[in-house]
Amino acid sequence: MERIVIHSDLNNFYASVERKLNPELLKAPIAVCGSAEERRGIVLAKSEEAKRAGVKTGDTVWQAKRKCPNIVCVPPHFNEYMKHSRMVKAIYERYTDLIESYGIDECWLDVTKSTKIFKEFSPMYTEVDGVKYFTDEYLTFLGDTIRNEVKNEIGVTVSCGVSFNKVFAKLGSDLKKPDGTSVVSKLNYKSMIYGLPVEDLLFVGKATKEKLNSMGLSTIGRLAAADDELIRAKFGKFGETLLKYARGEDEDEVKRMDDKREYKSIGNSCTYPQDVTSLERVERLLFVLAESVASRLRESGQGLADTVHLWVRFDNLSDFSVQKKVRHTALCSEIAKSAFKLFKANVTPPFKVRALGVTVSGFDNGISQLTLDEVSGNYKKLEAVEKCVDEIRKKHGYDKLQRGIVAAEPSQMRNDVKNTHLIKPANFEDREK
Repeated sequence: MERIVIHSDLNNFYASVERKLNPELLKAPIAVCGSAEERRGIVLAKSEEAKRAGVKTGDTVWQAKRKCPNIVCVPPHFNEYMKHSRMVKAIYERYTDLIESYGIDECWLDVTKSTKIFKEFSPMYTEVDGVKYFTDEYLTFLGDTIRNEVKNEIGVTVSCGVSFNKVFAKLGSDLKKPDGTSVVSKLNYKSMIYGLPVEDLLFVGKATKEKLNSMGLSTIGRLAAADDELIRAKFGKFGETLLKYARGEDEDEVKRMDDKREYKSIGNSCTYPQDVTSLERVERLLFVLAESVASRLRESGQGLADTVHLWVRFDNLSDFSVQKKVRHTALCSEIAKSAFKLFKANVTPPFKVRALGVTVSGFDNGISQLTLDEVSGNYKKLEAVEKCVDEIRKKHGYDKLQRGIVAAEPSQMRNDVKNTHLIKPANFEDREK
């Protein structure tokens, strides 16, 4: 049976939720921004009106106001965004249990075998060369049905791409924004997709785009028609993935929401709008990142990690990464302290740090034996405390409980990097360097 994969992308999600919370903002161009008082504020999200005025995510507040003088800047409410994200996913669950998140505002849904779909909506087919395909009208109807339920029940809009694989479904969701449905089918994908810039393809970033453009491959169609050996020679194994995506040969499955995935590493990073110049701030920011990494590690079911990785990018955009073996751990404090030791061993003041990243790897899948030090020490007590913190934050919000070290960094007190930073789906690896 032909697959039916829907990619749903909530439009201007943060800004849409803010408007729902405050109807007075409905007619005004708005931007959700970090605090300009605590640090140089930046635009985290913007409304469609602000977007049309040229405001971009990552702009400073003063840049946004220069581009759009009547813009209204509002602070973020991450707990509300998470709540609305869960409400939207509850609608998706009416149709399928194959729902894979791609961040807080995007999901893939596989409705191929959905009993609700085929019980309530009779499929419509067209036949080409003896092969039956779903009609574009039918696939559009499915996307529109889900899209309208989200709009009518939750009060936010979503754009849907409907296709036969995940990559083309995501491409489709970008074609009609805001609040539209696009179908990329086996019968029309070449006319729909092949003329698009190659950078529109999933995981083709700036460096990969420049390499492909230098080879004369400026569109997805040109990449699809490229010589296999030439692409492999230039990009290695990642080249095979690029060709597969461009040619519509992606067969990656949409994961169930409760699937436990196998991870090679778990990490998080953050780019700061103002350069970090002191060791004290570096330590605090590493704790913020380690908090999210440790929590994700505990949720992953991968057990404990024995390697901590540190990534640092400076103001001149140069960067480096280092790692060290540690005792098996899932504790924020141990991960953060190890990362900070790596920083001090490799960076000499004065410095200007633009971005930091913390990652752990070397998972034991729950089979490591406790050492005498762990049995006689306080590891288990600390682990129990951190698990308790996880539960409190799930119930009452991230900012309701914070470490003392983070209190000296007001801009990070509500920075829920675990739930607001993008998480790539399983089996998708961005190999661009």
